[in-house]
Amino acid sequence: MSLPTPEDIRRMRIMAGLTQKELAERAGVSQSLIARIEAGTVDPRLSTLRKILKALTPSIGGLRAEQVMHKPVIWVDVDEPVRSVVELMERYGISQVPVLEKGVVVGTIHETTLLRHFLKTKNPSALFHKPAREVMDEPLPMVSPSSSISDVLALLSGENPAVLVVDEGKLAGIITKIDVISAIKPRSRATHDADKGQAQQVPEH
Repeated sequence: MSLPTPEDIRRMRIMAGLTQKELAERAGVSQSLIARIEAGTVDPRLSTLRKILKALTPSIGGLRAEQVMHKPVIWVDVDEPVRSVVELMERYGISQVPVLEKGVVVGTIHETTLLRHFLKTKNPSALFHKPAREVMDEPLPMVSPSSSISDVLALLSGENPAVLVVDEGKLAGIITKIDVISAIKPRSRATHDADKGQAQQVPEH
């Protein structure tokens, strides 16, 4: 699991417009602990980190992974050639593709994965004919549909570009950083008023 760095925590706190003292009060921890975490002099327990992340994103704290995930997920089979992977990335404008074998997630191919292999090979054209299994990296982190967005955020705040949502062993969706950012983004007043008006017009049953 890739956890947010001290700089990630500090950046998120500043973006939220909170002082260290205010964040500490919201998370139920001491201000000195927040200061030490941001300074990188202490590694917080996962439970403490979750409380801090929840305090930083109160507007989405109650959301679950299934409410934010994007579906269907674009994926490739382990035997698909690299050429197919590149074509999918181009067609859908994505930078990573999960690799599945008999319906189970077994790896990931990132743009950087392909670049790394292209730089290492003496015959770049041959690489396009290799199967995905020969160039894939480790799978992206996986969560269940009921996982909290705070847990997803903890994974995305590190180096992971996305998180997969897996339901009973089957790939159900994917959550990227922009998906979480969109969930955090406050709605406009016009949207809020429109939703409120629609709610008022719903007849009683």
